[in-house]
Amino acid sequence: MTENKRDKLDRLLIDLNSFVVGFSGGVDSSYLLLRAHSLLKEKITGVTLSTPYMPDSEIEEATEFARAHKISHRILDLSFPEPIRNNPPDRCYICKKILFGQLLGFAADNGFSHVVDGSNADDANSHRPGIRALKELGVRSPLMEAGLTKQDIRDLLAAEGLNIASKPSMACLLTRIPYNTAVTSEMILMVEQAEDFFRTSGYPGTRVRIHGDLARIECHPANFSKMTQSPDRELIISGLKKIGFRYVSLDLEGYRSGSYDPENTRP
Repeated sequence: MTENKRDKLDRLLIDLNSFVVGFSGGVDSSYLLLRAHSLLKEKITGVTLSTPYMPDSEIEEATEFARAHKISHRILDLSFPEPIRNNPPDRCYICKKILFGQLLGFAADNGFSHVVDGSNADDANSHRPGIRALKELGVRSPLMEAGLTKQDIRDLLAAEGLNIASKPSMACLLTRIPYNTAVTSEMILMVEQAEDFFRTSGYPGTRVRIHGDLARIECHPANFSKMTQSPDRELIISGLKKIGFRYVSLDLEGYRSGSYDPENTRP
């Protein structure tokens, strides 16, 4: 079944022929870029949009992935889009419109016919306002069109022996900040440093949601016990306070995507 979806993806990519891949360095866009390169070589390129709210580690990993596989890759440095400075509820829609508008301009200036992104089939059934923006711009989502789910993509990468198959999902750092909050560079840096702390401390995939000077930790429930016992408890408290948080809390609901979104609001 997964092979059939992969074959459908291949046909879609060959039909598109010449395009720019919006490449974040995550699992989905990495697989898309790798597959496109294997089929079309110099007819495609990966472009990573570097914004103030994208972790530096993601830029570095995207660069290394493209270099390791000898894939054409560019990084476009973009400033903070002012329309989302206050983190409005439709932030993702506005952001996608602005950022992928930049990608469309890059594609036109460099002779590419299309822009594609790494949205997968699971994204069609979740809260992803950015997908509407992509459709309005004419950006294609070949993984979604081929019916490939996140697990399908991980399985295909694992079959090729690539470690990125197990990489935790990542989202822009603005998702860690409450809606309708004026975003500062200090907030973004605190969240980035806190999540880097957890990643290097053996808790990959942990999110740190910021509420003023309080850090709300979302992690896999299997990690609750270890996080709340010595020595990890003391190390976490000390580490986050050094970053600038005054209070440190553990969210007992655990990690969940889009916990600030309306449908995830709890009474």
